[in-house]
Amino acid sequence: MVIPTLNLVMRSFDMEIIFAVLFLLSIYSYFLYPIILKFFPNRVIGKAVSNGGNKLPRLTFIITAYNEEDRIREKIENSLSIKYDEDLIEIIVASDCSTDSTDSIVKEYSDRGISLVRADDRKGKEYAQLCAIKKAQGDILVFSDVATQVKPESLQNLTKYFNDSSVGAISSEDVFISQDGSIAGEGAYVKYEMWLRRLESNKGGLVGLSGSFFAARKEICEAWDIGVPSDFNTALNCAKAGKVAVSCSDVVGYYQDVKNPALEYRRKNRTIIRGITALAKHPEALNPFKMGLFSFQIWGHKIMRWAEPWFMIGFLFISFALANDHIFYASIFWMQIIFYSLVLIGFFIAASREYIFIKLPFFFVQVNIAIAHSTIQYILGKRITVWQPSKR
Repeated sequence: MVIPTLNLVMRSFDMEIIFAVLFLLSIYSYFLYPIILKFFPNRVIGKAVSNGGNKLPRLTFIITAYNEEDRIREKIENSLSIKYDEDLIEIIVASDCSTDSTDSIVKEYSDRGISLVRADDRKGKEYAQLCAIKKAQGDILVFSDVATQVKPESLQNLTKYFNDSSVGAISSEDVFISQDGSIAGEGAYVKYEMWLRRLESNKGGLVGLSGSFFAARKEICEAWDIGVPSDFNTALNCAKAGKVAVSCSDVVGYYQDVKNPALEYRRKNRTIIRGITALAKHPEALNPFKMGLFSFQIWGHKIMRWAEPWFMIGFLFISFALANDHIFYASIFWMQIIFYSLVLIGFFIAASREYIFIKLPFFFVQVNIAIAHSTIQYILGKRITVWQPSKR
């Protein structure tokens, strides 16, 4: 009787250890990681430094486009409204082999200083950007998508950050605009992401920029990898060069929410597959002995977050397995059941997502489903190179 009883106790003890480990792993990326990060010293000031009497740097504003005939005029007009010395700025539209009238519309603005650089082959967004980089004359390169609108003073604001020699790139903060024109995306999840980005910016620098609106020193863009998302590649190049990428609250990009939720899911799917591909291609980014705090942030913000759905599944099963052992485990299990029930309500009754206690769980689980789906697709061999902007 002693041995079977001992085995039962050891089995229970082992499962309790697994429960504790899976719980910690499940909350690591969203809760433990930022808490740990706060204990690191602020080595990045990330403040705008006045230009004083210094001459403004020469800028190249690169707009990447693919079949944007419906929106390219609005983007060009918005870009022409930017307040900057016209002798120190050039605006290039990098066309990813557009097959509609995008290119011909851009040429209509040639007398107003807009240049067209058409890629010689459709190899994706990063290749179109590379073609423009080769033509760029600016010391600072600013990248923007067609869907993103910027304020007239944005470029003057961002140049001040580059007066700090430790800054290699800056990222805008994103503001979503609803279809009715009002500001959206002010929920807890988005606020959390912006807070985390500022925290990382003040520590080891950003591990990923806002792909729709960011700027970098031209020398940072020399190692331009067309197989890696430019927002991550730029942050990685900064780290390799001993510089940092920072987030700028006074440099804002405005763009509309995606009209179709299914298209938003596909956008997440593309982003995650490309992110996994990027790290698989640059494993040095995961080496803390080589990349220091930047690598720690990669693990916390990306790797552990991509593993989140599997931790959540494992935690649900271990909670179920221990539910009959103690009321504590039973309570944890049923709390998860209630959580996922709210998600199902949000799935089947779209109107219920207006309530925050359903909206947040629904969005959180939707993101993790996209992560799991994308991870499986990557393992099965799916890769994404060409680029299809989401319709907004």
